[in-house]
Amino acid sequence: MIHSIINKKEYRDITSKQVKELLDFLKREEKDFSITANLSGVVFSPEIPSTIKKYFTPYTLFSLANYTLQSLELYENHITFEAGFGEESFGSLCKIPYYAIFQLSIDNSILYVNPTATVEKYFTDEEEQLERSRSSFKLNR
Repeated sequence: MIHSIINKKEYRDITSKQVKELLDFLKREEKDFSITANLSGVVFSPEIPSTIKKYFTPYTLFSLANYTLQSLELYENHITFEAGFGEESFGSLCKIPYYAIFQLSIDNSILYVNPTATVEKYFTDEEEQLERSRSSFKLNR
């Protein structure tokens, strides 16, 4: 039953709107928080080196604090933020669609869970992949 709900585009759109509104609220509050995202939906620009990316899990935690939080931008369908990864703090712009954000948390306490981030078809659909490719190209300009 639940799969018939979370697999609907309408539900994905509703949860994306909720995630966007919560992120906007958290940004205005200027409180540090974390995002757990389905890595299949994340675009890095420049791409993260494989020596670092091999340590990422399918659902990766991003901590937004200090400069990373200040760099957070909300757009119609996605967010972007700048972050450093690995021991060498490799810098990259991260772009994440709202539906790929699985969890929002503050101080290790879960604030919100978005089940649409677990629906694989959202990350394998040809139209979505084409849009992510276009977005990646635009970020590299």
